[in-house]
Amino acid sequence: MTKLSGILPNVIPFIIALLVGVVLGSVVQTQLNLAALQSMGVEIPPDVRITTTWQDLLNFAPLYALLFGVGFVVSQTAAVLLSRWLGGRYTMLLCAGAGVVGQWATLWLVNTLAPPPTLIAATRGIAGLVAMLATAGVAGSVFAGLRRRTLHAKRPRGFSGLAVLLAVGSLAAVLPAISQSAQAQEDLPYHIETLTDDLAHPWSLAFLPDGRMLVTERPGRLRLLSKEGETLVESLGGVPEVFASGQAGLFDVALSPQFEDDQQVYLSYACGNAEANHTCLARTTLAENSLENVSEIFRAQPAKQGAAHFGGRIAWLPDDTLILTLGDGFDYREEAQNLGSHIGSIVRLNPDGSVPQDNPFVYHGNVRPEIYSVGHRNVQGLVFDDQHQRLIAHEHGPRGGDEINIIEANANYGWPIATGGLDYTGARVTPFEHYPGTEPPMLEWTPSIAPSGMALYSGDLFPEWQGDLLVGALVNKEVRRVRLSDDASNAEDIEGLFGELDERIRDVRQGPEGAIYLLTDSPEGRLLRVMPVTN
Repeated sequence: MTKLSGILPNVIPFIIALLVGVVLGSVVQTQLNLAALQSMGVEIPPDVRITTTWQDLLNFAPLYALLFGVGFVVSQTAAVLLSRWLGGRYTMLLCAGAGVVGQWATLWLVNTLAPPPTLIAATRGIAGLVAMLATAGVAGSVFAGLRRRTLHAKRPRGFSGLAVLLAVGSLAAVLPAISQSAQAQEDLPYHIETLTDDLAHPWSLAFLPDGRMLVTERPGRLRLLSKEGETLVESLGGVPEVFASGQAGLFDVALSPQFEDDQQVYLSYACGNAEANHTCLARTTLAENSLENVSEIFRAQPAKQGAAHFGGRIAWLPDDTLILTLGDGFDYREEAQNLGSHIGSIVRLNPDGSVPQDNPFVYHGNVRPEIYSVGHRNVQGLVFDDQHQRLIAHEHGPRGGDEINIIEANANYGWPIATGGLDYTGARVTPFEHYPGTEPPMLEWTPSIAPSGMALYSGDLFPEWQGDLLVGALVNKEVRRVRLSDDASNAEDIEGLFGELDERIRDVRQGPEGAIYLLTDSPEGRLLRVMPVTN
């Protein structure tokens, strides 16, 4: 009983202070996210603010409690021990300061180790980071104050042992086991053959008129393969210098519409460095073993930090103008609503990189004239439907909210004002799934499938798939078959294909003969060909 009475004066104040820190942190991050929306002109009625705050307490706070709790246990243990060493002085100051330092260290560690550049969106700016650190300081002060009130005359020594147990428990809670079940093989109407299996994170594929293939590899190589996948040139010379890190690297490859006459090849890629980078577009001429006449014809502005969300897909329109997709850079999502920035937009260019005079914002001051549409998060699938004369794109949502859209000039596709997805922490990006003045998606996936490459199938080998979209899915490790209505009024996700591969599908292409070609995303990526089973 004596030992228990020594522990309780530390446990109860700690639990109360932890709850205070979690609730304060959740409420503050919600208000910061809503303030970012308001800065873009979005109206947030009081009832919407209250509802969003409550939803974040339910969805964001549990994960935040794990992150905050680990740092809070360690920091308050250190503060109490240091206070004892100082004879019990400065406890309030030490606990508050330790809370701030512990929170900062936790956020730094998470942002360093986690794939997203900044896990908690509210901490992207200095003001938001300071506000979140302040909530940890308040929690530390609450702990010190409550502990002082509940301590008995004899100082207990149970806190340190309890802290270790709590820390171990918290760490165990954030390391869940992941299990996967194998997919049973079935009688399938197709067979899949491997053409090559030594590609380093292949990203895109283009067919030359004679059947040879150009394959981009994200680290910065452009490989030339034969019709059957044999490597003819492992790394073509002349590829522009690429910033390769995280999601950054060499992206799409597309042939000029007049390739047989001009031999021109277009490449999209990340350029710059970790501190200042862009999505860039180069025009080149294909020679026997290299690229010649290489020139950068477009560079997205302004520069941004980090190595995430570059977009990078290329498509040609019937008038021989070029469409290039651009990502929001992950930490710059509000820029997707800024017409003075290319970030989070789709641009339309002439073949030489100049601006078409009928672009929607050519004669608008302080607007990037290359912009074709805005409000995009990270568009990595893009095709032009010749039959219905429409440009189709898909883009990654955050946690949910992956979309397929029909792209129109001067349209706003909503990000981050409207989305069906949540932040990776469970926090609301926005209270709105739809918002006036933005285009709703044709189709939305929640939970996310992480869509990648996309093809519009028009071949004869799989007649039942004619006119359907084949969408690579990185998370689902399959290809989704999607059917759009002729009038673009609705879209139907029909089925998943090729899931037996159990591999991340990075790109999907239709070959000249009507076969389907897949690129798998891994350090030892494969080029696969899908053919129908013949009896």
